[in-house]
Amino acid sequence: MESPSLSLSPAPAKPWASRPKKSKYGNKPTQIGAEKYRSQREAKRHRELIALERAGQVAQLRREVPFELAPAVRIDGRKRPALRYVADFVYLDTATGAQVIEDAKGVRTEGYRIKRHLMAALLGLAIKET
Repeated sequence: MESPSLSLSPAPAKPWASRPKKSKYGNKPTQIGAEKYRSQREAKRHRELIALERAGQVAQLRREVPFELAPAVRIDGRKRPALRYVADFVYLDTATGAQVIEDAKGVRTEGYRIKRHLMAALLGLAIKET
C-alpha cells in the first residue's frame, strides 16, 4: 500500500506580517523629495512655511533646531547625555521681528510637556504648537 504523499508547501503567510507596523501615536512618516518628515502634519506645515517665506511673511526658516536644556552629567559614574529639545521649525516673523519656535504637534506626550516647561522656565522661550 502506498502512503499518501505529504505536501511540503510553505506555511500560509501571517496576515499581520506584511502590514507595516502602526506608529505609536498614529503619525505617518513622509518623504517629499530628499526631505524626510516624522508626520504628514509636519510635512504640510513645512510647505506652508516655505510659501510664507517666499511671500516675505517669515524669514530665516530652519528645521530640526536643537535647544540644550541641561548639560551632560555624570550620575553614579555613568555619563548621561545633555537634555535637548528639538524644535520642528524656527523662523522670524517679519511683521514683529520675533523669533518663533514651532512644533507640529499631534500628541502632547509627558516628555514634550516637561521640555516645553523647561524651555519657558530656563530659556524664557515659548513653543507655538500647530
